[in-house]
Amino acid sequence: MYLVESKGGAIACMILALLSLGTWPAILTLLERRGRLPQHTYLDYTITNLLAAIIIAFTFGQIGSTKPDSPNFITQLAQDNWPSVMFAMAGGIVLSLGNLATQYAWALVGLSVTEVITSSITVVIGSTLNYFLDDKINKAEILFPGVACFLIAVFLGSAVHRSNADDNKAKLRDFEKAKQEASGPVTEIETNSSKDLETNVTNRTSAKPKEGTASFLIELEKKRAIKVFGKKKIIGLGITFFAGLCFSLFSPAFNLATNDQWNRLKQGVPKLVVYTAFFYFSVSCFIIALILNIGLLYYPVLGLPKSSFKAYLNDWNGRGWAYLAGFLCGFGNGLQFMGGQAAGYAAADSVQALPLVSTFWGVVLFGEYRRSSRKTYLLLLSMLFMFISAVAVLMASSGHRK
Repeated sequence: MYLVESKGGAIACMILALLSLGTWPAILTLLERRGRLPQHTYLDYTITNLLAAIIIAFTFGQIGSTKPDSPNFITQLAQDNWPSVMFAMAGGIVLSLGNLATQYAWALVGLSVTEVITSSITVVIGSTLNYFLDDKINKAEILFPGVACFLIAVFLGSAVHRSNADDNKAKLRDFEKAKQEASGPVTEIETNSSKDLETNVTNRTSAKPKEGTASFLIELEKKRAIKVFGKKKIIGLGITFFAGLCFSLFSPAFNLATNDQWNRLKQGVPKLVVYTAFFYFSVSCFIIALILNIGLLYYPVLGLPKSSFKAYLNDWNGRGWAYLAGFLCGFGNGLQFMGGQAAGYAAADSVQALPLVSTFWGVVLFGEYRRSSRKTYLLLLSMLFMFISAVAVLMASSGHRK
């Protein structure tokens, strides 16, 4: 069995996990914006997410000979370690609930802000729990200032969402006003501002709307699976905070599964190795996702159309991208846990700075915050600065498990 033992190796795992975990949400968001039902996408995603855990277990978990205190994956499957298995599976359940909720939050709140708020809540609660579970192996004087940076980012993320939502409302109001003026005499059109003229011309031609304009927002609303116009901001933020609370619990549960801090295992039974725990963690994540998403096919939420399992099986539009997202998330979670077992799970929570990656994709792929107000840009930059500070501080707090 291969184990990450050095601090440098742990940090390398965290960085790779950061890139993977910051990219897969962008792929699922892209599919929703192209009109694919989130239930279909998530069912595809969860298949490869489980497959990634199986691959990790049968490779890293089987390398080398087995030892009494650290048995290989297959050897440990037959051992009496169910108290730890239940902790691992509990972690998988809350992660699955959080991932399911974020599918809808990405549409209602936006990819960048959703990731900021959920990740910040995860660190504020999860890192604090992991610090005490890990017997304080992380440096408190460094760790908790990093946690404070994430807490500040929660409030900044909420402010960015509110400001950007107000900007979009203003764009749509100006667009409707420009349309009314455009329907009047020519002299009225000629007196419009240059900004209104550009909007009118874009609306009356077949050219692709520019990102950030009202025309772009209207075209996006027509294509996407989850309709956001008319939805209250509090709904999206409520879903986002629920997802953050779920995410804050999965890492501490995994920590308990691999280190048995509460001494639930029988004497002589070795602790769950990270690969065995990750396997059970992913199995429960898969089962919950399967049950809930099949149910949501027939009883959808937020105004989504009904579907069926047969319709899902026949929906190949974007399936390959959904499979890729599942692999990225699965391997990202595995790398996070491998690094956390070596350097402390509180420090491994630095991968929750994944909004740095998600924001990049949000701006490049989806045109988020294009043509927004100066206030929104200032809040966005402040939010990202807090994240950059937080990830650096959290990684610097890394300890070494004895």
